[in-house]
Amino acid sequence: MLDKAVPDFQLPATSGVTFQLSQFLGKNLVLYFYPKDSTPGCTTQGIQFRDAYADFQNLNTEIFGISRDSLKSHENFKAKFSFPFELLGDTEELACTIFGVMKMKNMYGKQVRGVERSTFIIDKSGTLIKEWRGVKVEGHATEVLNFIKTI
Repeated sequence: MLDKAVPDFQLPATSGVTFQLSQFLGKNLVLYFYPKDSTPGCTTQGIQFRDAYADFQNLNTEIFGISRDSLKSHENFKAKFSFPFELLGDTEELACTIFGVMKMKNMYGKQVRGVERSTFIIDKSGTLIKEWRGVKVEGHATEVLNFIKTI
């Protein structure tokens, strides 16, 4: 899928809006998939993107966090940590399927199906130009920002 146009899709988002990919042509997009609201790694990741948000905005880039949690869960998570970007609810795994982020993982010795922490950059023309899979949270937002500076 790298270097290919991302199919248009829409998902419900926090703040009562609907995310539609095609509405963001002309901007760079960071779509980061994370396993679960209000868990330690996902909180740290969101805070790092929050703290760098102005830098992304200055580079004509929007950030969206995506997980399978409900919008109610997303609204609480967003409010608790003052995220300036919207979180997208993918309870039907539409975007998870498009980007292939569902994986079998070990949790407490059991195999469970879940979201692999992944980040995708879509350029102004709607083309997927970079992906990170199996993301380690520490320093990731800075790595993404540094990549955005190169495009």
